[in-house]
Amino acid sequence: MDFKQYIRVIPDFPQPGIRFKDITTLLKDGAAFRAAIRALVDAVRDRQIEVVAGPEARGFVIGAPLALELGVGFVPIRKSGKLPAETVEASYNLEYGTDKLAIHKDAVRPGQRVLVADDLLATGGTIETCVRLLKQLGAEVVGAAFLIELGYLNGREKLKDVNVFSLVRYD
Repeated sequence: MDFKQYIRVIPDFPQPGIRFKDITTLLKDGAAFRAAIRALVDAVRDRQIEVVAGPEARGFVIGAPLALELGVGFVPIRKSGKLPAETVEASYNLEYGTDKLAIHKDAVRPGQRVLVADDLLATGGTIETCVRLLKQLGAEVVGAAFLIELGYLNGREKLKDVNVFSLVRYD
């Protein structure tokens, strides 16, 4: 299936010169969404995944159905202050400033095989932070799965030790 045909590109959003990749057009098509999740499952099935983790919010949209299809649990990685139990946090750089992500301290076990999932790999900062948090808890990150990869932003370079799987690539 050509998943690019289901992704709407919006010029000059959120600012001039950006060509925003809108996945809502793929998500609203049940057959396309199901096919995309199943294609990601096929790409990662051999990784012996024990749990899927994803950053809010779109990482939930991709990671949770991916976990269901794989028959494993899902671990949310959230913005600082959003999780109720004891957490570990890590800061990361944004275009203008910094932000923090958090994960429950008991979200994964040491040695547990984790797949990180999100909608988009751009510069890699968010996923690199997710990987750092998971490794801090002792997890083995066995891959990162994305609907879209913006190859021209070189996000894979920040994930050198992680196998990256993406359905659609824009170069």
